[in-house]
Amino acid sequence: MGDVARRQHIVNDAYDLGPMPLDRSSSTVDERLVRAPASRIFSLAADVEAWPKHLPHYRYVRFLERRRDGGGTVEMSASRPFGVFDWPTWWTSLMAVAAPSSSSNGSIRFRHVRGITSGMEVEWTFAPRETGTLVRIVHVWNGPRWPVIREVAAHALIGPIFVHGIASRTLAGLGHAAEAFGDSSPSVAPSSGETSG
Repeated sequence: MGDVARRQHIVNDAYDLGPMPLDRSSSTVDERLVRAPASRIFSLAADVEAWPKHLPHYRYVRFLERRRDGGGTVEMSASRPFGVFDWPTWWTSLMAVAAPSSSSNGSIRFRHVRGITSGMEVEWTFAPRETGTLVRIVHVWNGPRWPVIREVAAHALIGPIFVHGIASRTLAGLGHAAEAFGDSSPSVAPSSGETSG
């Protein structure tokens, strides 16, 4: 898409997705110490259209409309590997980007609005550490709109197998990309998992 066409899709106001909700029944957390400056890993994480260049499990990322903060409405598709078989997934999210400043480490928020995970809220945060940046991805959700089995599906299947399976690979891949620009010493093993509230 050319610069003129790209500008035509930019809307002035960023999405106001607010703070992460605290009343969801399912929470999946992935975190990793990335041995790179916060500005570098933040830039890679915010540039979602470039994710497929760094992440082989991502099939595509497309902006349907853009906001001036770098967010907008974005359609994503990623595969969850099961041995030799890849299970394709897709979703559409509202995206809001809060760039790092003197008073904030920066964050990236998503709200899934289409796909099986519609209603899911996501936040990426970036905390500088002596040896790099602690990157944390939190997904919270009440499950799909399936009667009777929605919470079982969220807690036993979608959260730990699909959400964590994709998010942990995404975090590892972007972490490696960030580290490759400088000291490429390995990251500390990720701490992740699903909890229920």
